[in-house]
Amino acid sequence: MSLYKPATPAQKIAGTWRGLGAWNVYFLGKFLLTWTGHLNFQVLPNLIFALVLLIPIGHPMLRRARTLIAIPVAVALLYQDTWFPPFTRLLAQPGVLDFSFDYIVELLGRFIDWQVCALLLLLVVGYLFLNQWLRLTTLTLIGFAWVGMGTLQSLLPPAADQPMANTQPGQSTAPSSGGEPDDATLNGYLDKFYLAESTRKVEFKEPAVKPPPFDLLVINICSMAWDDLDAVGLRDNSLFSQMDVIFDNFNSATAYSGPAAIRLLRASCGQTSHAQLYKPPADQCLLFDDLRKLGFSDELMLNHTGEFDGFLQEVREQGELPAPALGVIPAGLPRTYVGFDGSPIWRDRDVLSKWWQHRLSENQPNMALFYNTTTLHDGNRQVQSDGGTQPADYSSRAQVLLDDLNSFLKELQKSGRRVVVAIVPEHGAALHGDRMQISGMREIPSDSITHVPVGIKLINMGDNGQTVPVHVTEPSSYLAVAEIIARLYADPELSTGQTVDWSKLLTDLPQTAKVSENSGTVVLDYNGKPYVRIKENGGWLPYPQKLK
Repeated sequence: MSLYKPATPAQKIAGTWRGLGAWNVYFLGKFLLTWTGHLNFQVLPNLIFALVLLIPIGHPMLRRARTLIAIPVAVALLYQDTWFPPFTRLLAQPGVLDFSFDYIVELLGRFIDWQVCALLLLLVVGYLFLNQWLRLTTLTLIGFAWVGMGTLQSLLPPAADQPMANTQPGQSTAPSSGGEPDDATLNGYLDKFYLAESTRKVEFKEPAVKPPPFDLLVINICSMAWDDLDAVGLRDNSLFSQMDVIFDNFNSATAYSGPAAIRLLRASCGQTSHAQLYKPPADQCLLFDDLRKLGFSDELMLNHTGEFDGFLQEVREQGELPAPALGVIPAGLPRTYVGFDGSPIWRDRDVLSKWWQHRLSENQPNMALFYNTTTLHDGNRQVQSDGGTQPADYSSRAQVLLDDLNSFLKELQKSGRRVVVAIVPEHGAALHGDRMQISGMREIPSDSITHVPVGIKLINMGDNGQTVPVHVTEPSSYLAVAEIIARLYADPELSTGQTVDWSKLLTDLPQTAKVSENSGTVVLDYNGKPYVRIKENGGWLPYPQKLK
């Protein structure tokens, strides 16, 4: 009779030490992408995941079960390590369901970075070659130690900061020699910013001498930032070179159309949080309501239907605007583009010219127009002569839009009417993308998206005698635009033949610090460095710089 008992099933569960095996590719790939700046590697969850995979299991069925469970965990952990915002944020956008099939395919293609694919392919080849001679699990553990050392260093208490004399919201700040600010510091700065902004307001005063009548045209352009114009070589375009005033450092404060339009329509007051946009505004905050009290009639026009994501309804309700002057679908105008949702988009030159003829037929001394265009929106397609569509690149659409606006300004000039044109883009197109979001994605309002070109042009309103624009270099936002409009109305001396006093119009314009917000996401500039919070009440991260 044998003196040894047979092994029990419980004893067979444990097996020999196998290392990480093919999972080494997963972790080594992450280390590689962390080194190149593509990942924000989270040490603790990845280390726990690796330790679970290292546990020796002898039973084949249990090993297979662990692998099946580990695969979705690995995918989720990889997404968490990217700079992308939470995936639930995308699903929470109701308009995603209205995307056309062509646009969805285009977006999916943008997630593929061929340089990253090449790096990972080299890694796989290297693994297959070296795995025959080296224990790569040891190399993986060394990688964890390397990343972990960097994490520990970042957790060390920073050197004491010198008191900041320049941290008031609305003013620029000087770099500090200390370490990174903590969450409490940035949250406090954000609260202080909104508190200060809640007290700011532009006063639209009735002057003792009523000024000569003039019209105000506010042109709100979707998807145009300085970064986009740089990308397509149109920064020095003829439209902005003929403006009288250019804001070099204007922040649109958001990366989405509806909120951007609301912020512009409420330009008479300081910047509010995203949530506050959908609450009744304080008294005298609605720009067009302030103009109505001064005797302006107000009108609304779009070069699109405004149906996507309820844009038209939103701007009418939150900005207290009337229905589109020529109807949602202007009669007699052919489609030039179709949007990413398949809706028609008309050419800006046609819509603006048609509206101007309508305006000239009205017996109104002062008219204020809010015009919104989506010609440059991501995913638009060109309509062909046979009714079909083809892709339309951003560069060609931008050139057409700029040419159309140039032609329209000439039409206004020929009419002889006094007109103030304010060109205020909503946000950029995110042509480049960055580590946190792909090209065309605007879930996070980064500076490259919210730094937009804003220009003001006075037509038939005096001899300004200048050949180049006056540049406003201070950090600015909508409040500064409203202030200029109020000053123009309060200056009855500004009439044909008189010289425009630009120092009087532009001195001491209200400044606004760089704080931008979408639903649940905030980006702010602190000591000259951008920080992002991608979850409400979550932690702050330094905004990753562009890949070189």
